Parts: sequence; C-alpha cells; structure tokens
Amino acid sequence: MRRTTRRTLAALTACATAALFVTACTGQSSSGGDDGSAEGKDVTITFWHGWSQDSEVKAVDDNIAAFEKLHPNIHVKPVANIADDKLEQALRGGGRDAPDVVSSFTTDNVGKFCASKVWADLTPFLNKDGIDPAKTFPPAMLEYSQFEGNQCSLPLLGDTYGLYYNKTAFAAAGITSPPKTFSEFEAAAVKLTIADGDSYRQLGFMPNYHGYETTPMHYLGQYGAKYFGTDGKSNIATDPRIGAMYTWQKNLIAKLGGYDKLEKYRTTFGEEFSAKNPFHTGQVAMSLDGEWRTASLAEDQVSFDWATAPFPVPDDQAGAYGRGYQTGTIIGVASSSQKQTAAWELVKYLTTNTDAVVSFANAIHNVPSTNEALNSPKLTADPNFKTFIDIAKNPNSSTTPSSINGGAYQLSLRNFGYDYEVGKTDLAAGLAATAKEIDEAIAQAK
Repeated sequence: MRRTTRRTLAALTACATAALFVTACTGQSSSGGDDGSAEGKDVTITFWHGWSQDSEVKAVDDNIAAFEKLHPNIHVKPVANIADDKLEQALRGGGRDAPDVVSSFTTDNVGKFCASKVWADLTPFLNKDGIDPAKTFPPAMLEYSQFEGNQCSLPLLGDTYGLYYNKTAFAAAGITSPPKTFSEFEAAAVKLTIADGDSYRQLGFMPNYHGYETTPMHYLGQYGAKYFGTDGKSNIATDPRIGAMYTWQKNLIAKLGGYDKLEKYRTTFGEEFSAKNPFHTGQVAMSLDGEWRTASLAEDQVSFDWATAPFPVPDDQAGAYGRGYQTGTIIGVASSSQKQTAAWELVKYLTTNTDAVVSFANAIHNVPSTNEALNSPKLTADPNFKTFIDIAKNPNSSTTPSSINGGAYQLSLRNFGYDYEVGKTDLAAGLAATAKEIDEAIAQAK
C-alpha cells in the first residue's frame, strides 16, 4: 500500500472534529458475541477495507479464500475502497448493512475508535485464545493499535521508513557508505548537492516540511521523542529532543541553500507516487521514504544504482542507529456486529496466522506485522526490502501515539514546523504555544 502522508493528515482535521460527534452519539452498542459459528452454524460476515488497487484487492480476496477453507461455515463478504469517514458513518448508524470486520489505513484514528467504542475491545478475545499481544506484535505496531488500555484494533501489515540513496551519485561524490549520524548525513547532503545557477542540478536531500514524507513526525522517529507525559499532557515544549529536531532541520535547510531556494526547486518535482518522483528522476540523491518505494523503483527501472539503509540518527544517539518511524493498517471488530465470534476468527486469522501475514506482505510489498512473520523464511525480502524488515524488528523504532482527537496534535506540530522553518516564530515560544494548543484540543475532545 502506498501512503500519502499529506492527504492523510489533511483528512484528520475533519476527523478530529468528527471525533466529538462520534464520542457523544455512540456508546458501546449491544452486540451478539455468540453467533453460533463456533458450533458450526453458517454465518456470513462483512469485511470493509481500504485497499483498492487490483493487486491489493486480489491479495485480500486470496487470504479470505484461505480463511474460508479453514472455516467452511464462515462466509466473508469483502467490500473494498472504504474510507474512514464512510466507515464511521456506517458504524454510527449500525443496522443490518453495517460491517462486522473493519480496517483503516489511518492509525491516528485509533484513539477515537477506541474511546468512542465503535470498535470492540479485543482483549477478551485475545485472552480466550491465549494470544499475548506483547509477544506477537512488534512494540511500535502494538502501540499504535491501542489507546489507554483498550486494544480495539490489531496491526495488519505495517510501513517503516528509511533512507533511499543514489549509489551512482554517491560514487561520483566519493561517498563510500550511507550516513549513520546526522552530522554524516549533513556532510553527504552538502557534498551531493550540485548547483545550477540559482537552482540545482542535483540536490542532496529535500528537508523542507512540504517535501515528500519529510514530516516532523517522521524526523522525530529518529530521536525517540515522547509526545505526551505520564499525565497525558503534551510534552513537546519540555522534551529537548523535539526542539533539537526542529533546530537540526532548520540548520540543514540553511546548509543546502535556504528555504526559498529549496521551495522553488521543490515546485519542479513530479507526483510522489509516480515515475516522476524526484528520487526516481535523480533530482534528489537521498530520500526519506517507506518500504513500498522498493517496488516502485524496480517497476520504473531508474537509470542509476540505488540502495536503502536506516535513516540516520542524532550524533548523541548513534547507538540507536537502525531505528525508524512505523505506521500501518489496523483491523478490528465492529462493536455493533451481531456476529462477533465469526468476525474475531477472521481478524485473528488475518493478523496472527503467519502464512496469512507473510503471503499478504509479499503480495502488496508491505512489512509483516507479527514477530514470527518478520522472521519467516517464506518472506520475500531482497537486501533493499530487508532494510525495512530490520527497522520493524528494531526495539528502538517508534510511532506516533494514539490520541482521543485523532492526529490533531500532529497537525499542530506540522503547522508549527511550517512557521519555524521560515522564521515566523521563536522555537521555545512556538513549542510552548503549540503544546497549549494540543492540550486544549484534547481537553475539548474529552
């Protein structure tokens, strides 16, 4: 699956507002956990998911067919290309046409799915079947699938972020290996930058927040920053790692020619998910991106040698090299479902059956979401894809925590970043104001 970060974050503005309505209007509805499927009664369940490309839909259908072979009395009706807003409307309305099994690409919405109780807490199901989530799923993936002790979803494949680098450009610049620390990264980015008048013939790296995947959250994944304290209040003004990230990014902008020059060059980039992506065309020599890019580069057959590596880490955290930001798809059982026993069987199969997870990951070029699947010999992983497998397995990898109002706090961080990188706000004052904004928004959502 290809994740368009900008589109996802933009949608979260509306989702955060909708969270208030969902919480107010939807409680834990009565549900039928015992639907007779465990005793062999024929049951038909509906599974709503967001995959839409032909190859992705086929991969989902293939896994469903394998599930139905193991459970001949449970029949699954899949519905593809379902966005979160449509999913929420159906779950609020309930009724016979509502789905039984639900999935979402937007892990930022886990908090409101759990808090509003439109997705059922899966803990009783997990306990009944003796599944220990902490032993089954990588820590970061487990973190983004729960909220305040409510395990209302489980990971269903993941995305990890790392460094893509142009080996041909590296060789021409005399760089023999990918950078591991930010000081090495900065030196490489400068060395790989080739001026062309008031623009660039080649840019080492595009650091601006309007760039593809260069969000504050993805950068902060390399710092191990904590967004919230134990009291639930925003930590961004007090965690020094957050201020260090914003400072590092702004300094890198200056070293590469300044914000205005970089933004002008950025307007020459093609679409992110196309052969005109600036890394594909050689316009940038290094890129921060997810594992799906390996398949795109192989398909587009670019004109240079390339490779992947973990994205660098701050110099004072060199021992954490190998970490990365993680997100992914989540899946759960609708609280309104009258067929939760059968629905759970499908969720359990898709998320914990190693062969199912591996075959799905191989088919759509995503990272497996269980520890066993990550280590499966059946996993297709060339050296470039293996980079992302290793990032997913790294205990230092992290994600953005769930919040009751979705990803609103991430929008606040991003908006602050836009202002700070152009010099519109002071770092300390801006972070303090943003922390206050985040806390007030969460308090209002509650």
